[in-house]
Amino acid sequence: MRIAAGLVFASSLAASLLTSGAAWSQAQRTAAAPTPAAAPAPAQAAVAAPQAQPPRAPCMNADALGVGRTVEIDTTGGPGFGFEHFKDLDFLKDHEVVLTFDDGPWPENTPGVLKALADQCTTGIFFIIGKHATYYPEILKQVYNAGHTVGTHTWSHAALTNKKLTEDQRKEEIELGISAVKWALGGNSPAPFFRFPALQHPPEMVTYLGTRNVGIFSCDLDSFDFKARNAQAVIDVTFKKLDKLGKGIILMHDFHKHTAEALPEMLRRLKAGGYKVVAMRAKSPVQSLPQYDEQLAKVAKLPTVSQRPVSSVVTTVSE
Repeated sequence: MRIAAGLVFASSLAASLLTSGAAWSQAQRTAAAPTPAAAPAPAQAAVAAPQAQPPRAPCMNADALGVGRTVEIDTTGGPGFGFEHFKDLDFLKDHEVVLTFDDGPWPENTPGVLKALADQCTTGIFFIIGKHATYYPEILKQVYNAGHTVGTHTWSHAALTNKKLTEDQRKEEIELGISAVKWALGGNSPAPFFRFPALQHPPEMVTYLGTRNVGIFSCDLDSFDFKARNAQAVIDVTFKKLDKLGKGIILMHDFHKHTAEALPEMLRRLKAGGYKVVAMRAKSPVQSLPQYDEQLAKVAKLPTVSQRPVSSVVTTVSE
């Protein structure tokens, strides 16, 4: 995403960066955020047994875009995808696309994207902000249960190229994001797929992700939906680039209203243009690190749901 990332940190991050002036150009993420739904404390979900991800639902639309093929990715060593930064792995054929969505989950917009994908029996990769996952775990579970691939996008969308961050703080952004998504999915680990905020790739973190066997995603074309004034602008920018390239990994944001509004028409145009969607699946999930699972339970401060009966909470004192 081509915007400066706001630095929202927990634990050791907060101690050194409370005075940071790096502002996220979309500060309304926090300012306009709906009140997060109540969720169980992270420590409760950490012991949940992982379950196999549900498959995509059978397609009932004979004219749907569908999925052209599914590829399995071995992320050993941290391979990179997307010609904007990585040139080695050219696996897409002519008129093949991968649909990717950053910055969710988010109310209304993410469900709108999910509906558009379901209507066309197709799929995408969702790169999740860890903090957003703790706000709306039920929406993230909808993404996962619909059979889409879930990757990660740091804990707070911090710019990892910021020189004020230590190497440990950069790692913490990556690892807390993984732990948060795992928690939100009830103990199910996401795919070892990662996208850097603002597509900014500090070399030492590229190397680190390689040691963690996490694949890195750039893109072939950016919809620039975060700059769009309306849905039509998202469509126009995307297809101008796609018609030129003929294929590619498309970067979008399920956080944005205009993307959710544009997606039904975009999918119809992909179908009409003879494009095929490629589903990317990981050979195995990422393994979160225990120290960050524990840290999440301490720093996330997620709301809890009261288990007391109504009669013990609310008492009629007069009528």
